[in-house]
Amino acid sequence: MRLGLLGSGKGSNMAAIADACRAGSVPAEIAIVLSDVADAGILDRAKERGLRAGFIAPGKFRTKLDEGAERAFIAALQEAQVDLVVLAGFMRILKGDFLRAFHQRVVNIHPALLPSFPGLEAWKQALDHGVKVTGCTVHFVDQSVDTGAIIAQQTVPVLDTDTPATLHERIQEAERELYPKAIALLAGGRIIVQGRKTFLRK
Repeated sequence: MRLGLLGSGKGSNMAAIADACRAGSVPAEIAIVLSDVADAGILDRAKERGLRAGFIAPGKFRTKLDEGAERAFIAALQEAQVDLVVLAGFMRILKGDFLRAFHQRVVNIHPALLPSFPGLEAWKQALDHGVKVTGCTVHFVDQSVDTGAIIAQQTVPVLDTDTPATLHERIQEAERELYPKAIALLAGGRIIVQGRKTFLRK
């Protein structure tokens, strides 16, 4: 399976996935890494690993790609012949033509146990609500925000001493464990999607 990774930040999840691919625990290869931020750490981490990486300007909007940028991202991913688009800290909402171009082939990781705490700063939401357990979720991306079919989840306990920073750090550690495992299941054809539910093929 050929992966196309999109990210806007440091690239810790991309690095975990790339290293798992190289180690053979994920039966896939990263074909291209793209960012909407010219100096994003994800591009440096990709280049350190010898991966093809590039910046595409996102256009005039703050939270989504404009039409030209969307076409450019689609074209770059299609030219790289990717089978699965993996969002690794990509801070733009993808809809419309992008999701039609890669129907049920876009996945994301969210720092909470969806459907609880969708949206931004989910770890702060969890802390503010006083939950005792939170975690992270790998899910398919659909036309709404953080509502696609859930592929895998991992729990993280919320400690009495937690601050938003310490809780977020432990959730990120869980993400780096869960995301490669979920992609390995997808690459191995183990995930069956039926409507809003997914099942594991034995």
